[in-house]
Amino acid sequence: MAAAKRLTAEQIVAKLREAERLQAQGATIPGVCKKLGCSEQTFYRWRT
Repeated sequence: MAAAKRLTAEQIVAKLREAERLQAQGATIPGVCKKLGCSEQTFYRWRT
């Protein structure tokens, strides 16, 4: 099993900004997560 990749705080912020942009265009949370390459659980953890 491959080691989990760790993102820096800057990379996470960039992905969250991208997620906000996608949601503004009408994308669903599962669709956003698929584009970002993360799970929904990870996405919600990043937002907190």
